[in-house]
Amino acid sequence: MKIKVLKRTSDELKIEIEGEGHTFCNVLQKALVEDDAIEMAGYNLPHPLISNPIIYVKTKKGLKPETAIRNAVKKMRKQNKEFGKTFEKALKAWQRKLSSTVSVKLAESSKIS
Repeated sequence: MKIKVLKRTSDELKIEIEGEGHTFCNVLQKALVEDDAIEMAGYNLPHPLISNPIIYVKTKKGLKPETAIRNAVKKMRKQNKEFGKTFEKALKAWQRKLSSTVSVKLAESSKIS
């Protein structure tokens, strides 16, 4: 991943991200707009096959736009970690349920014999 700064002011940042698409940009945009210090955040992907997305962030309340992106990335990491833990718990619960179902069926089949 390469990032190119296209515009930078005290409250605006416009960057181009090489090699990313809607999936990454959508998550980043969502994390940004959930921050009350963001006036506007969005991205543009001129053509999904041949262009790199352009992310635009405008902040309010004196927050630097690069700080806003750092905060959004931290939030994304936290959500990713939470998802990983929840996913592992769900898999373990499913495996326990599957094991108990198999055990019950084996016990029932041994009673029939």
